[in-house]
Amino acid sequence: MMQIGRIQGCTRTIGKSQGYIGLPLRDIIINDSVTGPNTPAMETAWFPTVEELNALVAGAPVILRVVGAGHPPVMLYAGEVPS
Repeated sequence: MMQIGRIQGCTRTIGKSQGYIGLPLRDIIINDSVTGPNTPAMETAWFPTVEELNALVAGAPVILRVVGAGHPPVMLYAGEVPS
């Protein structure tokens, strides 16, 4: 399972009070085509294991699991390569 990373520019960590490991996130403002300018958003960083990287290279999809019955708007993308 992908490992939670500490995202550069982290502004807070959520989930610890609910018993989870804690998810470092970065609060940002985006210009969204649906919700408009100055839309608050959150970003997190995840690092795949070697096995997951091999699976992705072989064509496996990235799966996003959302806990609960309501699905918030989400986006997935590759972050910048570390220097």
